[in-house]
Amino acid sequence: MNKLSLLGLLGTVIRRDLLLAMRRRSDVLTTLIFFVMVVSLFPLGVGPELDMLRKMAGGIVWVAALLSSMLSLGRMFSADYLDGTLEQMLLAPQSLSVLVLGKILAHWMLAGLPLVLISPVLGLQFDMSPDALLVMVLMLLLGTPILSMIGAIGAALTLGLRGGGVLVSLLVLPLCIPVLIFGTGAIEAVNTGMTIVPHASLLGAMLLVALVFTPWVTAQALRISME
Repeated sequence: MNKLSLLGLLGTVIRRDLLLAMRRRSDVLTTLIFFVMVVSLFPLGVGPELDMLRKMAGGIVWVAALLSSMLSLGRMFSADYLDGTLEQMLLAPQSLSVLVLGKILAHWMLAGLPLVLISPVLGLQFDMSPDALLVMVLMLLLGTPILSMIGAIGAALTLGLRGGGVLVSLLVLPLCIPVLIFGTGAIEAVNTGMTIVPHASLLGAMLLVALVFTPWVTAQALRISME
């Protein structure tokens, strides 16, 4: 299969998942509303002290983004599993890793990208500086795809299991801690006048590694779950 056909297959999978998601907009809105509510409740709970809010902002936004992404992981493969589409994907002559990558990218567009776009508005509640807001958006752009890729492995391993949503969280949350640390560390670096290059470089390296390995690992996990 040549490069053009691989890209065409990838685009087809992404378009399909996006069209299906538009038929159940409530699932997409649930993730976004949860993110907004979690981030917005913290200023009400900790008080109006701006110095404290600025220090907490990065961690709060990242934790909320992580928890929000967990909400939609169970739906990444479940619908295809229930209607038999996933079985056809396993039997198809096309690369299962490419099909999985398309589903991961579609999941990020639906569950991760909206969080990135709305995060600057929520950051204003914490009196974040323009530089801190910009860095937060950049780090979320690097980090949220990693959350979707790691989550895809957990979703594939727990596919069809009773209580799979809880198991996904137990599997995925510990693996996402490094993303959380480097994402919040970059925002803290801006607030203290330090460079964000180390944090951004590490997140970028993690994104590349995840992009290379997680589709293949997820594909193998799906085969195991379908046996």
